[in-house]
Order: sequence, then structure tokens, then C-alpha cells
Amino acid sequence: MKLKCVVIDDEPLALELMKEYISGFQELNLVQTFDDGIQGRDFLRDNQIDLLFVDINMPDITGLELVASLSNKPMVIFTTAHRKFAVEGFDLEAVDYLLKPIDFERFGKAVKKALEYHQFKSNQTSEEAQYIFVRAEYRMVKIELKAMEYIEGLEDYIKIHVMGQSHPILTLMSLKGILEQLPADSFSRIHRSYIVANAQVKSVLKKNVLLASGVELPISNSYQQFVDDWQKK
Repeated sequence: MKLKCVVIDDEPLALELMKEYISGFQELNLVQTFDDGIQGRDFLRDNQIDLLFVDINMPDITGLELVASLSNKPMVIFTTAHRKFAVEGFDLEAVDYLLKPIDFERFGKAVKKALEYHQFKSNQTSEEAQYIFVRAEYRMVKIELKAMEYIEGLEDYIKIHVMGQSHPILTLMSLKGILEQLPADSFSRIHRSYIVANAQVKSVLKKNVLLASGVELPISNSYQQFVDDWQKK
């Protein structure tokens, strides 16, 4: 299945470059290009597409305003010459953003992410899902389930601790929200502030869980059922 895509950019040379890049991916079907943001917005309101490449800094209407005006948003990859716009792009749930001048390798990484996210959304109810996507660092981040060690809840954010990474992935989400995306037989909530990957649990002693990495986490009384289930294994 090909992704139907549209490119909107007021710079003719940028449009030509994007057309050339898109032609290098058989998974993409370029439906239309626009050098006028208003015309592009009107087309998107009347036509269903999968992926939008849109420049942020355009006259009449910015790419951010254009995307915000759409009631049925496609996946979006913003293009911009200004890094400062990344935060606003994140607020509009962009799959990625590309800084100009855009090289083909970086473009390919963004396309791959969009293809994987589209596949993820299509198979979101599948019990065989091997990864999830979260929004972090102003873009969608793919996380392999087998690499997740534990998840720590803060006030409005969570920290996802991934094996082999020195820093956790920080994303605006609740523990309840991410638990709903995880396979129930592979992850367990053990505390109001913690979810663990069952495969990473090395031992359970009284009110604590010891993970394979040496991290020790508390178990609250509300989640004592985890201890009972683990002891039966």
C-alpha cells in the first residue's frame, strides 16, 4: 500500500527537490504539489491524503496555521529553515520536521518513520505489536517493546527507561495512557509511579522489585497482585 502525499512550499526549488526525493520511494504516491498555502489547504479539506510535507514559513498562511485549520489531519512532516519552529510543530503532533537544506538521507529517515507510524496505527489492536510510538524531542519516537525496562511517572510526563540508553525518553503522557498501549502479559504496574517490563524482573523481595539492570523499584500495596502472580511463575 502506498501513502498518498502532498507537498506545500512557496519556494519552487524546494518543491522540485521534494518531488525528486519522493520519486525515490516506491511507497509514496505524490498526489499534488502547491506553491500556495491557501490553495493547498483548500485541497486538503476536500481530499483525503496520508502524508503532508509542508513548509512552515509561507506568506498568507504558515504551515503551522494550515495544519491547525484541518479537522481531519494527515500525518505531517514539517520543513523549515528555522529550528525554533520545532516546538510548535510538536504541539501539532508532527511525525517529524526537516531542517533546510534537506539532504536525501535525512529525508529518508523521516519517510521511514511515517511508514512505520502508519503501519503501527493500522495494526494498533494487534497483539503482535513489537513497538510503540511516543512523542518526544519534537517528533515521533519509535520504541521497541523488548528494549523497554521500566516506566516512571512524573506529574504530567513519563520517563521511559530503555536498555542501552543513558537517558530515558521523556514524553507528555500518563502511566495509565501508556499502559493501555502495552501488551498486558508483558508489562505490569507495580506502583502509582512505576510500570515494569515483566521480562526484566530478576526477583521480588517483600515490597521491592529487582530488575536485571540492578535497578530496584518499590511495590505499593495497591499492586500486591503483581507479587502473587510473579510467585506463581
